[in-house]
Amino acid sequence: MEANIFHKMISTNDLIIRSALKKDLENRHARDKELRIIEELGVRHGSARVDIAVVNGIMHGYEIKSDRDTLKRLPEQMTEFNAVFDRITLVVGKQHLYQAIHIVPDWWGITVAKIDTNGSVVLNVIREGENNKDQDSVSIAKLLWREEALKILEEMGEADGLYSKPRGFIYEKLSKIFNQKTLGEKVREVMFIREDWRPNAPLILNGG
Repeated sequence: MEANIFHKMISTNDLIIRSALKKDLENRHARDKELRIIEELGVRHGSARVDIAVVNGIMHGYEIKSDRDTLKRLPEQMTEFNAVFDRITLVVGKQHLYQAIHIVPDWWGITVAKIDTNGSVVLNVIREGENNKDQDSVSIAKLLWREEALKILEEMGEADGLYSKPRGFIYEKLSKIFNQKTLGEKVREVMFIREDWRPNAPLILNGG
């Protein structure tokens, strides 16, 4: 019984990892001129949500799997996240570390979250992430709202005939007129100035 109680006390949960991770990211990016840290960012029109996304010169997704979570949904989430983010880091409780290393691609970063003797969360980098080579341009375009995507096309003189079309046509058009690097830049520009975020997507802003 005492062993079980002790295990619950030292095991991590989403809330305490998320709090520690946000604080770590704020400190790490304190000097960034343009930065948005977004919680629960939906990708592919909400088919999946990454726990925290950092938007600055790139888009870096952070997915949390605490000791009290399972890795059951991770393979499905990997497919969704791989299509969108420039880099991805899995932040995992130590009891899932071994299994997680064998699930995620080699280019994903891995950080382990542990509770120290003072009851604080300690984040240790196990593997630095690398650039993603599996992104999909249409999925990147889907980070935009329909009106945002149309505005970009209007500015390029490419919106004719699209106003009454389903949004899928609009995202396809964006993916064809921009190369992937430029499209990513356009999407980040919009995310920096977007104001009308849904209430359950808290933001941390820095430098405009």
